[in-house]
Amino acid sequence: MAKSKTVYFCQNCGASSAKWVGHCPVCKQWNTYVEEVVESSPTAVPAWVGDSDPEVQGKSQRISSIQAGKEQRTKTPDEELNRVLGGGIVQGSLVLIGGEPGIGKSTLLLQMALKLDRRVLYVSGEESESQLKMRADRLGIANEACYILAATDIQNIFKEVKKLKPQVLVIDSIQTLFSRTIESTPGSISQIRECTGQLLRFAKDSNTPVFLIGHITKDGHIAGPKVLEHMVDTVLQFEGDRHHIYRILRSVKNRFGSSSELGIYEMAGEGLREVSNPSEVLISETDDNLSGISITAAMEGARPLMIETQALVSSAVYGTPQRNANGYDLRRLNMLLAVLEKRCGFKLGMQDVFVNVAGGLRLDDPGSDLGIASAILSSYENIPLNRKTCFVGEIGLSGEVRAVNRIEQRIAEAQKLGFEEMVVSKANLKNPISSNMKLSGVRNIMEVAELLFG
Repeated sequence: MAKSKTVYFCQNCGASSAKWVGHCPVCKQWNTYVEEVVESSPTAVPAWVGDSDPEVQGKSQRISSIQAGKEQRTKTPDEELNRVLGGGIVQGSLVLIGGEPGIGKSTLLLQMALKLDRRVLYVSGEESESQLKMRADRLGIANEACYILAATDIQNIFKEVKKLKPQVLVIDSIQTLFSRTIESTPGSISQIRECTGQLLRFAKDSNTPVFLIGHITKDGHIAGPKVLEHMVDTVLQFEGDRHHIYRILRSVKNRFGSSSELGIYEMAGEGLREVSNPSEVLISETDDNLSGISITAAMEGARPLMIETQALVSSAVYGTPQRNANGYDLRRLNMLLAVLEKRCGFKLGMQDVFVNVAGGLRLDDPGSDLGIASAILSSYENIPLNRKTCFVGEIGLSGEVRAVNRIEQRIAEAQKLGFEEMVVSKANLKNPISSNMKLSGVRNIMEVAELLFG
């Protein structure tokens, strides 16, 4: 007979305790323990039993005797997904994709499964086979090598896996799976950790790539213990507004590539369409010369992007000035405002300042400081900037404009889009750069103000 007991699990790190504690002794977080009733079933069968010998697995080897091999990658027809994954799907990897409900996670992976020229098993715990068939018909893609399974029991899933031997496995979603060895409810911390562990063991033993879809909490974090993100090889975040057509696939963690890459998609009636040139999307097509708008040449991973930054400076009506930033670090904005007031003499202390990054992107590149500062000065003076001029540079506390990396790639992207001038740090121009664009070097923020407004 199954024995039941009450165990408390930390939602952040997955640590367990026999009683509730306010402060987790493992991850040092407060108020993260939740209660779960766990029933251990001694007769339950394990989920995944590999073919490898456990005695061979347990033997240590000298590092000099291990053959170092390059990871094998499978290119998908989706170039944006290839870029975010670091060049393609790595064999034996475990990939976790998180995002808000309705953002397009299932559409993205079903689209990938239908386009791959490999045998794919798509396991859905949320939709029936007929519902997935309706979605596939809407995408307009037919593939005889794509198999659909509606199941939530991980033991039954692995029975089908052993029979079918898929080359790619997709799980939608990890929160719906359960294992009979742990009789807590699906979606609980213990079930998520156990099922993910079994899928990780399967991926490594069989060298089969596995994709997991994960729900997110109201705070924007992937539901379940934080250890879930540590177990997988790659964590991808699917972002965007359901009321807008553009979606951003961002790499948060990647053991086989850069962890700062992003891909941009357009949501259409027939599925997700790749946006091959996102700079054209991130720059508005209006011909009106409006103040408070500048173009910055930012780097997202290895990809240069021309991004429109907007600023609005107005008199504070309610006494206390407001500072609001959408897509930009608010603390860095406060630093830029202090530098502009101290070093340039612009009286921004009693002004409301609002900053927005177009396209729903979040700018983490320090080289975007100069573009943000230029937009603020343009709005403050109510003088439009030249739409054919872009900015790149990091601003220090003393007002100096510091050099940025990969300046040649940024210049090449700006030149491709028809920009005529780029304002950069003079330190970036020490070495000669071959370009048809006009490169204006500045040493500090005061020279920027003089260059823009005379």
